[in-house]
Amino acid sequence: MSENPPSPYGSNPGEQPGPYGQSNPYAQEAYGQPGVPSYPGGGPQDLNAYGQQPTGMPPLANWGWRALSYLIDSVIILVPYLIVRAVAGALLSVLVSLVITVLFAYMEGTTGQTPGKKAVGTRTLRESNGQVLGFGLALGRKILHILDVIPCYLGFLWPAWDKKKQTFADKIVSSVVIKP
Repeated sequence: MSENPPSPYGSNPGEQPGPYGQSNPYAQEAYGQPGVPSYPGGGPQDLNAYGQQPTGMPPLANWGWRALSYLIDSVIILVPYLIVRAVAGALLSVLVSLVITVLFAYMEGTTGQTPGKKAVGTRTLRESNGQVLGFGLALGRKILHILDVIPCYLGFLWPAWDKKKQTFADKIVSSVVIKP
């Protein structure tokens, strides 16, 4: 047992609040098990609930909203690609597509939203603290979507049944897509 008993309000004495006004679910708990969220109220931990949506986190976006935002973003990239390809050729059209994709990664890293996500009202955040990803992680997530494609696009379907509604790329960079 710890020298500081757990508070009846779900946080330990002296612990900093988390991003959603709750205690940090990944902090060292009074029961000595780091990395496993405690049961609300500071009681015994329910290890069967591990992997579920953290308390206080906005609802996760379902597969349909994610697919719709991806479709919108794809159309936004495809139209300039086709126009430039018809006028200037394949090499320049690929370059234009890459520039737009990097721009989308910047937007997603700084605001959590691409134009498609903004249109449907979803946002990509860090799973650990609910903050935006930052440009590096957002660009890495875009590149890692290659892993979602390799097994016959299975990674893009994964959020339909995954508890955290994550693609393979989301799992690697520890991001979640929410729909507040």
